[in-house]
This record gives sequence, structure tokens and C-alpha cells, in this order.
Amino acid sequence: MSGARGASGARGWGVVGVPSSAGGHTPGMDLAPAAIRAAGLIRRLEEHGHAVRDFGDVRASRRRPDPDNLDRQNIGEVRRVAAETAAAVAEVLTAGLTPLVVGGDCTVTLGVVAGFRRADRPTALLYMDGGPDLYTPGAIAYGNVDAMGLAHLLALPGSDPLLTTLEGTPPILRPDEVVLYGDALPEKGDDFERTVAEQLGLVRVPAARIHDDAEHAARTALRAVELAGERFVVHFDVDVLGHLHLPLANMPNPDSEPWGLTIEEVVTSLRVFSGSDRFAGVVLTEVNPGNAPDLSTMADYVELVVSGLDAVRFRA
Repeated sequence: MSGARGASGARGWGVVGVPSSAGGHTPGMDLAPAAIRAAGLIRRLEEHGHAVRDFGDVRASRRRPDPDNLDRQNIGEVRRVAAETAAAVAEVLTAGLTPLVVGGDCTVTLGVVAGFRRADRPTALLYMDGGPDLYTPGAIAYGNVDAMGLAHLLALPGSDPLLTTLEGTPPILRPDEVVLYGDALPEKGDDFERTVAEQLGLVRVPAARIHDDAEHAARTALRAVELAGERFVVHFDVDVLGHLHLPLANMPNPDSEPWGLTIEEVVTSLRVFSGSDRFAGVVLTEVNPGNAPDLSTMADYVELVVSGLDAVRFRA
């Protein structure tokens, strides 16, 4: 296949499944990798001309109550899953392939970024999510660690060393290596995550700017993340979408203002990101197949992902 090779130096996709809801508020995301494969992800990628090698799944983990760690539920299991994900991603990179990691809750991305570091290919992160996951233990009522993933990558004060030390000396990422994209945080009044993002000086392209002009907003984010490092990974949480557009998110955003993204806006954005020579991989998170009203919803999700990655062209 002809075309530019990305910053990962890869020649095709290496798919890794992470069937885990350990960091979630509810179970269900552990079923996502199997459901996404069954809906035709690999087949549709191949039909679109992509070379794909499936590396299988890391060991599964289903979310369960953890009364001993109420403010950071299942933190030990989150660490285990992230560590195994890091090893799997490093294996994909060593094989000369681009990671396509199918989660699983948002803490999967901890393992993905750690895997790049383990393979001596540190990466910036474009965080495409309805909320930037900047809570720390004690700052969110349910103690669900999937709302804390980025905070632990950045080793924010109050983070748990079990996660901040996942791969080498913390932090795994610096604030200048992160770009936030697509969140629907309120722009007025007090908001914990918006305040933290502002204090850290994180580049942020919120949903409202994407609604104005998705292509321009995506290119703004792309310029920022390309300046942030030699390569970047896209974290794609399905809750960045308005829930009525694709009702799969484990914890749906409300169908009211500020609105989430449309399918067209997500596809446009992913095409901009995946077309970059510095694009080095993607993580799919927070899909709960139990929320799908019918089988076609999973197929629609797969088409969204495949269409968004169509800008990728690997060198044979």
C-alpha cells in the first residue's frame, strides 16, 4: 500500500482488545472489544484497504464494588489492566505496527501512553472526550477511576502512585503534551475540570468551537498536538458524541446544552487527526454494548471509526 508513514514508523494496524470496566462507574464496557469485533471492525478496515493484525485481548476485568477503596474503586485492578495494556502496545510498536486499542473504560489510555514510553517512543495525547477526566481520588462522588485517567497521566496532586508510577518516573505526560478536544464542559460558573484545565494551561478545543466549524477546529487542535511531540495518540471516548446521535456511552452526557458532537463532526475530526504524519495510534473507549438499542448501533459505531481513519495510508 502506498502513502505516507506516520511518526510511529508503522506499516499497518495492530489491534489490541482491552475488555475492562474496572475503572468504570458500572460494568458493561468489558464487553465492548468483542462487540466491536463482532460488528465488523477488522473486516471493514480491511475492506477499506487497511492492513490489520489482531493481537487479541489482555485479560478481562469486570467492574465490581470495592468498599476498601471507595474514592478510587478497583484501583489495583485498573493498574493491572493498564500494565498489561502497556506491554501489549509495546509489542505492537516493536512489530512495526500502529496501535488500534479497543477498550474498555478510559483508564485504558493510561496503559497505551505508558506502552509508548516503554517502547522508547514517548507520545503526545489528543484527548477527544466529553469530559477531560481530571478528577483525583476524593474529588468525584462515586470513586470511578475512569474519571481520573488524565489526572494520573499528569500526576496531579492527590493522584494515586499505583497509577502515576505505571511506567518510570512520574509524570507520564506533561501538560504541554496534552490537547483536549470536544468536551462539553460549562463555560460559565464553577466547574472543577474546566478550572483544573485552565490552571494547567492545557490547550482546549471545546465542543462549541467544533460546532462552529469542525474542520477548522480539528486543524487547530492538530497544530497544537503536532507541536507537543514527535508523535501523538488519539483517545476517542464515545461520550464526546451527543447521546441521541449514537447511544453507546457508558455514562451518557445529557441531551441538552451544551451539546455533544454529531457523527459528522467526529468523522471530520478523526480524518484530520489520522491524516497527520505524526498520528501514531488511536484508543477507543467507554462503549457499553448494553446501551445499544439494536445491533445496527454497533455497526454504525464501526462505520464511524473506519470512516474517521480513512485518511491513514500505510507504506508497504
